[in-house]
Parts: sequence; structure tokens; C-alpha cells
Amino acid sequence: MTTPWTEDQVTALAPDANVLSAARKLAGRRRDAGQHETALWGRYPGSGATPCQTIIELSGPAYSCTCSSRKFPCQHALALLLAWAAGEVPVVAQTADFAAAWLGGRAATRVGQRVHTPNPATAEQRRTRVTAGMVELDIWLGDQIRTGLAQTDRSSHAFESIAARMVDAQAPGIASALRGLATTMVTRADWPDVVLREYARIHLLVAAHRQLDDLSPALRASVRAHIGYPTSAELVRAEPPVRDRWMVFARQISADERLYTRRTWLYGRVHRRWGLIIDHSFGSPSFPADLPAPGELADAELHYYPGAAPLRALWGEQYGAAEPFTTLPVDSERPNTIATALTAHAAALGRDPWLRTWPMLLVDVVPTWTAEGWYVTEFDGTALPITGTDQSWRLLGVSGGHPVTVAAEWSTGGLIPMSVFTAGEVIDLAVADRVGRDTPHPPAAPTSGTDLTSVALLGTARKKPDLDRLPPPVARATARLSTDPALRLLESAALHDVFVRGGVCPSVATAPEPAADDSRRLLPRAAAARLARLLEQRSVFLPEWFDAAAPHNYRAPDALSGQLLEHATIDVVLREPLLRLAGVRGSWLAAWRPEWRSLVRQPGMSERAEDTWRFGQPPERRDWLAELRRCDATAARQRLTAAWPTESGPIKAELLAVLTEGITPDDEPLLEAALDDRRADVRRTAAALLALLPDSAFARRMRDRAHAWVRVEHRFRHTNLVLALPDTLDAATRRDGITDRTVEFSYRWNGAPDNAATLLRQLVAATPLAHWTRLLDTPERVVRASIEDRFRQPIFDGWVDATLAQQDTSWGRALFEAGVPTDLAMLRRRELFALLPPSHRTGHLTRLDGSWLSEIEALLPAMGHPWPESLAQHLILLLFERARTAARRPDTHGTAPNAHRSLLAAAAVHLPVATAGAVGAVARRCDDPAWEHAFDQLADDLNQRSMMLEELQ
Repeated sequence: MTTPWTEDQVTALAPDANVLSAARKLAGRRRDAGQHETALWGRYPGSGATPCQTIIELSGPAYSCTCSSRKFPCQHALALLLAWAAGEVPVVAQTADFAAAWLGGRAATRVGQRVHTPNPATAEQRRTRVTAGMVELDIWLGDQIRTGLAQTDRSSHAFESIAARMVDAQAPGIASALRGLATTMVTRADWPDVVLREYARIHLLVAAHRQLDDLSPALRASVRAHIGYPTSAELVRAEPPVRDRWMVFARQISADERLYTRRTWLYGRVHRRWGLIIDHSFGSPSFPADLPAPGELADAELHYYPGAAPLRALWGEQYGAAEPFTTLPVDSERPNTIATALTAHAAALGRDPWLRTWPMLLVDVVPTWTAEGWYVTEFDGTALPITGTDQSWRLLGVSGGHPVTVAAEWSTGGLIPMSVFTAGEVIDLAVADRVGRDTPHPPAAPTSGTDLTSVALLGTARKKPDLDRLPPPVARATARLSTDPALRLLESAALHDVFVRGGVCPSVATAPEPAADDSRRLLPRAAAARLARLLEQRSVFLPEWFDAAAPHNYRAPDALSGQLLEHATIDVVLREPLLRLAGVRGSWLAAWRPEWRSLVRQPGMSERAEDTWRFGQPPERRDWLAELRRCDATAARQRLTAAWPTESGPIKAELLAVLTEGITPDDEPLLEAALDDRRADVRRTAAALLALLPDSAFARRMRDRAHAWVRVEHRFRHTNLVLALPDTLDAATRRDGITDRTVEFSYRWNGAPDNAATLLRQLVAATPLAHWTRLLDTPERVVRASIEDRFRQPIFDGWVDATLAQQDTSWGRALFEAGVPTDLAMLRRRELFALLPPSHRTGHLTRLDGSWLSEIEALLPAMGHPWPESLAQHLILLLFERARTAARRPDTHGTAPNAHRSLLAAAAVHLPVATAGAVGAVARRCDDPAWEHAFDQLADDLNQRSMMLEELQ
């Protein structure tokens, strides 16, 4: 029986996220499912009455489904594989009839296929075409060097033309290299070095192909592979197998248009040998699930492709199931050091000079960031440079200054990390990571002072290279080279390139001081994986995730430190929980990168407090004062009072606004002094803060003005508010912030700006609300008073301003229930609604029917998270009513889900996760396909949130 795959192996087969999401929604909806040997089958409900018959052959894998999907695997096949991975598909003694018919047909097709054997005539014809193309290419290369790289056509069209000629000559390997140079020309400042090195490599390949019959079989195979000759799988499997306990260290998937390529790196515990398995899939990343996952090992055989330095292989017979590995083999005679790895690379390069990369396993190295760049460093300072990749900061976060094992590829530009092994776990560094994207390209290989590149730029027709300046071994070898100056330069460059790459000496670097330990409990693995995805997607579920994680006081896995810091730089709201989760490791990592350094309060900040306040930048001073205000309100006020006479510029208003938090009557003297400031923004800020002190002198002055400007007249049936506004404003009134400005409030009367309305709103907004209730008993009676039409809007607007500033619940309820008379104030209706008690808010929304969906949507943000159960059920029913309307009258405007997409998006975030079942039930009752999909998506989002919360337990 085939061992069930893991969920990660199944999800990796999904052609896209939509198919995977649809597959998860089919959980529990299968019928007649079963497994027999390598066959898996089941039935799922389809769009019609007949269920979809889904069959999977696990050995391929291969898929068959009667649904209309053009994606492979389809949602039904993925759902069946997910159920099988979860152990929900029973093993039966006999294959179902409908599955046996399809499987039998495949078996008959395989039997009818004959083993492909190369036709000697076809092979000779291909070689003739390649040879002709190589001759033409060599002439082109000579012309490039003879004319000079600076003078030749460096456009993408020029490279595409010669690459197309190589495709016609059936040399795809060379064509791919030439196409890559077009990008190099426009993206690399060191392009002359890179282009000369590539031209020299290709010329060497042309020369080797010219003498193909004289080469050893192994070297002949390497030359053919680099040019692009095909090698059949049958020929590879005929090679003697190498059995070992193969550890999987890395897996990377790349895409070139619709062709997906998966590369899997393995390392043998016994033979200490690397293997690389390359799989291709067209259309979708549907790769066989026969290989172990990174971090697992299997007792198996590899069949290596023939070559001088064999690396690529085919997966052979496996003996037993894969299992995780937590240790590495130790061999004192062959330690995995930098020196040993460089020696192995030099030996491989000597056998195959066209190698671009070579894998390395470096044990007990420390990632190091210096002014010169990135390195991995051994305990004695021996180091190798790391290329400027996205993974460097992630690697440093995993290490934290402690020794780790790094699996990497050595290239011309340096080391390319693929994974890191630490604490018995393999962490794949190929995972998409936004950290470090600004790192420049690595420099080209050093030229050791030669002038080969400068001669190639000018052209050998203008200048001859001085080959005696090459290193002595290379200079001696150049005496036997071609006499043609252009070809001689190419061959010299090829020799020099191999000499430099094979003779690389380690660098020296000092490892950083390691990070301290964090004693908190580690975030569960499943929760950590989900958090990484949420951060990458900048998901709207992140606030809920952090709220649920806060009571547990987890620490994040070290591999997430960089991602958490990067997100903290852009998300101010979640910055504190992000940094708390990153913990000690995050603080240590932030100290190494300038963009992150300001996020974390470094040790010793208290000693630098005085310097920050006296000499810091305005934002730093504001933040420092705000922190002091939270800790010691009196000290903050004293600091600001002492510095107030010398402050200037916009920062004055910002510093004064810091007093909002925990404002008390003790702040009144400073605020009164600020009313006399020359800056209008400072005066407005001071007036707004003084209005929050109901017993202040400012409040008393405002009550006196309100008493003089607004008079109450009691009539038999109603109460009138009679206005008596002054014709001119005295100096005291202007000092208190009431001015005849019309910029902020655009009231008009009889077609002209209404300055009186502006004055009235400012007065009402700054007057304590208690003044009006003393006149008319309750807020309800106040808002029912009759007001002249001209001044009704500014008075209500002022009451709204005062209610929100003073956070008065009774006034909020009175104004909300009375309705707001202007469109402008309507925008603040939600803020008034938020002042009501939770039960009042819920009751109001549940009394509204489907015709008030817009009103409900506008007020829902004031309902907190999650929404109350009764409100959630009411909202689901209203949406279901809209879906029924859409089914009955499809052409009715505003009934489609797109008309309510913002409401559905909010529901996905705020509905209680327990309502997922109700939403799913509604989806199955929908007759409108668009609404059925919308409810299905909503149910899936709720299920995802439910799993998200469960993972944190």
C-alpha cells in the first residue's frame, strides 16, 4: 500500500490558490471513496445531477475526473488527496468498477508503448546540425571580440537572433546562456566581465565539441549536456545505482512562462555525495510526490546522469518510508569545512570546467554581516562571501550569531544559501521573503589585475592583450593557444576564469556576538507556518491572530524574525505585538540593519533620554515625550513647560497634543499660555484641549459666551433656541480660538459664505455639554428644541463635535436617535453610534431590514470584533434574502454579490467563526451561482479563521 502523503505534499500540487480553496470546501462531500494499492477514487457532487467521478493513480501521479475543469489536478482530485492525507479514505480489497476501467486503459497504453531507442541516423543528423551551428557561433564570438564589446550591438534583439540560430542548430543550452546575457547587459554594472567570461566559456565548449570523439566518455557526456543534447531516462537508469540514506536539504520551484521546474538537492549520509533531481511540469506545478520533503531522509537508489562531475540524477528504488533526520553524519577524515568544500569544488571544476555552481554543506558556520558584505564564518575566522540574495537576513535571523549548518551552492559571485540546518530541523531559505531585496548584484569574479576585459571592450583589432601579466600557470598555458588574436583572448579568458574559480582562497571575517536566549514558549509549528503566509499576504486576519496569540506570550521561530521586523516597519498598528513576538532574537537582528534599528529600544536608552529630548529629530522628540507622558504625566508636563519658550515650528502643536492622554487641571496653565502663541495651529490645539477640562477658566468663558449668544425661549408647545450673535469679535473671543475663518467649515446662506454659522459651530463645539442640559434638563429635550433653519446645521455639528471630544454617551444616544440633519455630519454618525452601549448598538442593527443594508454596512465598524451572534445571524439572513432576490430577478440592480463585496469582506473578518456552518448551509440553499460562490468563499474564510485560532492553542 502506498504511504499517504502529507498535506504539504498535496497542496504543492495545486495549480493555483483558487483550486486549492475550492478543494477545501469539498471536505466531507465525497461518496464511494476508496484506495487499493496505488489507486484512489471517489465521487463528488458536480454542477449537474450526475456526480463527478474522480480517479487518481498515485504512482504518477495521474488524474481523471468527469468534471469540466481544465486544470490538473482539479478541485475534486485535490479534495480526494487531502482526505487521503488526513486518513479519511478507507483501504478496500477491490478497485471500484469506474476506476478499474480507467486504470486498465492506462496499463494497456503503457504495455503498448515501446522503449525508445535512439536512431543512429537521427543522432548523427543532430550532431551535424549542432556542429554547423557551433562553427557559425565561433565566428560570431570572434567578431564580437575583434570589433570590441563596446562597439558591437548589445541590444536584446542581437542576442535573441544568435540564440534563435542556436535553437535551430539544436543547441538549447547555449541558446539559454546567450539569452541571459541580454538581461546582464542592462542590469549589471560589471557586464563586460560577465559577458567576456560567458563568451570564453561558450568558445571553450565549441572547441570541446569540435574534438568530441577524442574526449573521455565522461567528459564527452558533460559537453553534450552543456550544449543541450538530450539524455534519455532509459540510458540514465542503465547507469549503476548508488544506494544511500539520502537526506533532502532543499527544494526550489521556478517557472519559465508555463514550464515549472522543481530542483531537489539530496546528500548521502554514507557516501557523502550530492545529488540533484530535476523535474518538469507544464501548465501547473504538479510534480510527482515520490521524493521525501526537505528535512526527511530515505534509503533509496540514485541513478546519476553520465558526466565528468556527475550531480544530476534520477530517483530510483526506495527501500522503506521516508523519515525525518535530526542529526548529520560526522567524519573526522572528511569534515564539512570551508577548506574541504573549496577543494571539492576545485576538483569538480577540473573535471568539468563549464560548471556554474556546485553544492556545499558547511557545518558550524555563522552568518556574518560586515561593511564588505555577507559571509559565513567558521570559528577561526575563515569565511566565504554570500551573494546578495533575499535569504541573507533570514539566515542571520535563524542563526542569531550561533553556529549552524548551511546547505548552499557555490557560484562565481559567492555562496547562494538554500537551507539551514539547526536544532535538528531543516529550514528552507527558498521560501519567498521580502527581506533584503535592496541588496546589489554580486561583483564578477576578480580579474587579478589583467587587462583582458579592457582589451575585449576595445577589440583585439585596436589593442593586443599582455598575456605575460596573467598568473604564471595561465601565462605558460597561453603559449600553446590559437594564433588568432580574438580566439586567443577568449581562450586566455577561459583559462584564467577556471584558474581563478578553482583557486579561490577563503576570506576572513569576525563572527558577531550571539543573541541571548529567549525562555518563552515557541510558537506552534502550524501557527508559525500560517503566520508566515498571513504576513506575506498582508492579510486582514492579522489583528485577530495577534489578539488571540497575546495571552500565550509565544516567541516566534527564529526564521520569522526578519519577516516580523519588515512588517513592523510598515504596520504601525501591529508594531508592538510584532516586536513582542520577535522577542530577543528580533531585537538582536534589528540592531544589524539600519531600517530596523529604530524599531527596538536599545539598552541604555534611559541614559540617552536627555540627548533625545534636546537634540533629536522632531518625530523622535514627540515620541519620547509621549512615552514619558504615559509613564509620568507630571514629568512630561514639566519638561514641555521648561522647553516651551524655546520651541518653534510645527512641532509645537504636535508636542502640545501629547497632553491629550491623561489630561488634568494641572495642565491648564501651560494650555492657557499656548492660547497666546503666534502659531494658529498651536492656539487651536490648546483650545481643543482646554475644552476637555469642564472646570477650567476656558470652559467658564465658553459657557458665558454661549449664554449670551444662545437664549432659550419656552413656548406652550415647544422650546426655541434664539440666536444673538455679535457683529464683531473681541480680542478675548479670538484668543479662545473662535475666529471668522471659513476655510475649515464651508457654510453658506442665500448663496454667500455664512461667517455667523462658522462662529456658532466653534462656540457650541467648545462649550461643555453640561451647559445645555442645565438649560433643558436632558440631551433629548435639547436636540428637540426648535432652531432657525439657518443655524440648525452648525449647532448640531457643534454638538456632535463636543460629544465626540467629551465622549458623552447620553448625548451620543440622543443625537444618533434624533438623526443627523446634514450629509457632512452623516459621515460622523458611526462615531456617535460607537458611543452607545453594546446592547443598544446590536438592537438597533437587528431591527433594520434588507432595505437598510447600506446603513448597516456603514455602522458595522463600530461593532467591534467579533460581531455579536444575534447580529451575525441577522446579517446572514439579510444577505440570503438578497441572494433569493437575485435568483428570482437576475436583472435587478444591486442584488449581485459584487454590489455587496465590501460587506462580504467585512463579514469574513468579523463574523464569529462558529457561524461557518450556517453560512455553508445558506450556500447550499442558494439558487444563484454567484451568491453560492460568495457564501462558499465566506464559509471558507470563517473556517480558515477557526483553524487559525485552534493552531494557537
